[in-house]
Amino acid sequence: MHFLDIPPGIDATLHRTYLFASLDSEQLQRMKQHMKLIALQEGERLFEHGQPAERFYLLREGQIKLGRVSLDGTEKVIEIIQPGQTFAEAVMFMDRKRYPVGGAAIGDAQVYSFDNKVFLQVLRESMDTCMRLMGDMSMYLRRFLNEIDHLTLQNATYRLVSYLLSQLPTAGVVGQPSIELQAAKSIIASRLSIQPETFSRILNNLCRSGIISVHGRSIDVHDPARLRELTGA
Repeated sequence: MHFLDIPPGIDATLHRTYLFASLDSEQLQRMKQHMKLIALQEGERLFEHGQPAERFYLLREGQIKLGRVSLDGTEKVIEIIQPGQTFAEAVMFMDRKRYPVGGAAIGDAQVYSFDNKVFLQVLRESMDTCMRLMGDMSMYLRRFLNEIDHLTLQNATYRLVSYLLSQLPTAGVVGQPSIELQAAKSIIASRLSIQPETFSRILNNLCRSGIISVHGRSIDVHDPARLRELTGA
């Protein structure tokens, strides 16, 4: 782990992020005074489960996996963070300010790091900023509640098919669409609460049905309509 210079144009980047979209220029400047840009190598840990949570993060490049290790030593991936996403921000609003999961780089990654105390002080000084942020966070939370509903109420095939559909390009595709998995299959399986062998078996079934074909991390979708039918859509 090492620190890099903050690049120019960071204000525009921050204003596209829901946590900072409601901040005025003075408030944003205060956050920038305490922010850092951290470079991580593949597999390097950003923070550990149970560590005091003093900072939250915005991913600039690469991917970060958030997870916990069970008593039997198995890692459960809770989330795979993509560029532009914030993470670990909820901890600063909790009574027990310790990271509930660990965070590590899947490949080389860069993250912006922000001071929890400074952000909380900004919120304490402005009720209007708090109310705007609450609205933004409510919309953000709704997405996760919908995902929890799918994870708990739907079977493994539904979860995997829904994930594949979410990765399909939405525009500009000529001919057969293709998906490039952004992480190893074992990591995606853990993220979807599916055993790796079950994950592979479902992909194989979809291949035998002629719906998809798999080439490493690349998946060609031959019949998107039949894929959607598996979710009841």
